[in-house]
Amino acid sequence: MTWRQATREEIYAYYAEEFPRYLDDLPEFITANGPKQYAIAFRESHPVRKDEVPAKDFIRRDTWQTDPSGDRTTSEFNDFEDVVDFIRHPARNDPLGRSEFALADPEVLKEPDPRPDAVYYALDHWERPWVLLVDIDAKEIARDRADEMVSADVDSRDDDALRDAAGILDAAPEGYPYAFEDVDRAIEYGFELRDIFEDDFDAEETMVVYSGQGVHVYLLDSDPAHRYDEQSREVLNDLLLETYDIPIDPVVTADRRRVARLPYSLHADVCSIVQPIESPAFDVRSATPEVIDE
Repeated sequence: MTWRQATREEIYAYYAEEFPRYLDDLPEFITANGPKQYAIAFRESHPVRKDEVPAKDFIRRDTWQTDPSGDRTTSEFNDFEDVVDFIRHPARNDPLGRSEFALADPEVLKEPDPRPDAVYYALDHWERPWVLLVDIDAKEIARDRADEMVSADVDSRDDDALRDAAGILDAAPEGYPYAFEDVDRAIEYGFELRDIFEDDFDAEETMVVYSGQGVHVYLLDSDPAHRYDEQSREVLNDLLLETYDIPIDPVVTADRRRVARLPYSLHADVCSIVQPIESPAFDVRSATPEVIDE
């Protein structure tokens, strides 16, 4: 199976040919101007128009212009096709337009047109409560597994040394900070967490999304009982970690500024499509795009 970085050509082909097929399958709250921001990460930093400003390898763009009081005034994206155009050609279609802080036009540079190594949307939202997402990462599962396997003479503060001593870096997929079994375990944890949300938190609307190197688990009920504020999310983190023993990243749950990988975007570091999944038996090999040359 393919588990490598996608090439520039493959990234462009995915967003030009395959990604549009999934637009009707996007969760209903992911619209052109519902999330407060979209964000793109680049493999190579790209310059901005203003000379003194450092080149960017990660950019956030607001979906609305606002007035001094924070009220919405003008939408930056008229429809989701505008978001897709921004993803395909971030410099050419930068919502900042001709601002000196916009990405520089590649037509006047020696640098090539930037390609999205990852695409994100903001969990903070204009039309609904702050989206509740819990992140379970195969890297952390592998790190904990290595800590249990390796003798005390290995520096437990050095994650790479631990994983190397446990043989994880040599296991398939070679060179990544986890093994496929850790990805599979992350998926299993994701469905355990979905059951917790539904059985113990009375959630009616949940979603498990394969993120490329783990899972994102959503609790999407928007009624008052599920409108988790910062304090409630800290309590939720403690419950999941200490009572339910689910290896989550607590920062993701509790930070309102977080962004999440856009469903059906390409995780270009592993050539996988980020996507909602329905079963812990999900085969990660099925997430390889058609445009990827095996």
